[in-house]
Amino acid sequence: MKKINKLFFLVLSMVVVSFIGCKQDALIPFEKNETPPGQVSNILVENGPANAKISYTLPIDKDLLYVKAVYKLANGTVAEVKASYYSNSLLVEGFGDINEHEVMIYAVNRSEVASAPTIVKIKPLENPIRGVFRNLKVIPDFAGINFTSSNPAKADLSIEVMIMKNGKYESLGKNIYTSAADINQSIRGLDTLTSKFAITIRDRWLNYSDTLYTTLKPLYETALSKSLYKALKLPTDAVQTYTSTALENMWDNNFIDWPRCSLTDVTQITPQWVTFDIGKPAVLSRIVVWNYPEYLNAGRMYYYGGNLKDFEIWASDNPPADGSFNNWVMIGSYKSTKPSGSAYGVQTSEDYAFANAGISYTFGAVAKKFRYLRIKSNKNWQGTTFQSISEIQCYGDPR
Repeated sequence: MKKINKLFFLVLSMVVVSFIGCKQDALIPFEKNETPPGQVSNILVENGPANAKISYTLPIDKDLLYVKAVYKLANGTVAEVKASYYSNSLLVEGFGDINEHEVMIYAVNRSEVASAPTIVKIKPLENPIRGVFRNLKVIPDFAGINFTSSNPAKADLSIEVMIMKNGKYESLGKNIYTSAADINQSIRGLDTLTSKFAITIRDRWLNYSDTLYTTLKPLYETALSKSLYKALKLPTDAVQTYTSTALENMWDNNFIDWPRCSLTDVTQITPQWVTFDIGKPAVLSRIVVWNYPEYLNAGRMYYYGGNLKDFEIWASDNPPADGSFNNWVMIGSYKSTKPSGSAYGVQTSEDYAFANAGISYTFGAVAKKFRYLRIKSNKNWQGTTFQSISEIQCYGDPR
């Protein structure tokens, strides 16, 4: 027994000594080849908006790992782009002008040894922020200001807004981030006071457009209290698919959960509508709709199923009891589109954020007060007509 114990302690001591004697080695490549690889060749440049695609022929080195491009941006930042040896091109981005720029291309082996640089001259096309700025239109909106422009390159950009306070411009803290081809968004939550604004467009490489200075007065509106909303079930109105869903769920302040939504008859393929009472007459300005996001394997999906796509909003001060459209006025006709323009069943992070925040639809200019609203679905995102709506909020002037 003593021999066994001695043997055990001897082995343990060797393990401890071995552990103490170990030290952390620096991480180095498994291979060690200090011979630089050959250079890339047969360079072809395709200039694009604020970028350039550089194609090349790879060197024949067997231990080639990747190709990298090194270049300098207008703000002095040194940018680096890498492409694996499986590719024969890379994209250099972030240029704020249309001047000629030098890009150094290196081939790099598995020992992280770089070749001599191949110097490539590029001349990028105009940065998309310039065109967006030229086409930018800014007008007063209800409790805010509205921005429209075109962004055919679908560039990721930010519309940055400053407001004059105490003799100097300060950030409004309500920037718009978008890559939509057709920009039409509003910033809200502003007082109905005449204010001076300064607006600029920025890309993700911190390139800025010129600045647009304008003086605007947001239009008056207020959120119409949902505590006054009531379902108005007329003879021609669509019925609910399930007993657990209800029209009243559209104003219960639950924006996403099942079954806290309105889900109309999924078997009906002709246009269908629902009617409700907003509680008291008001000059209506807009409605915000939170569509119900379907559960899919990829997560919650907007622009899907019964989410509104091609629809109308009608208003009345005295709806007929027979459910007809007599004494109703159409105050808005809409076609919902995704910011990304992607296919059905495809949703980008911008698509999700835009829908999850509620989509605002402005009504036509009608000075008359109305108390009753009707949502008519001509086609949903699935291609039929049922409606799946989680929540709504109406705005206007009840004074």
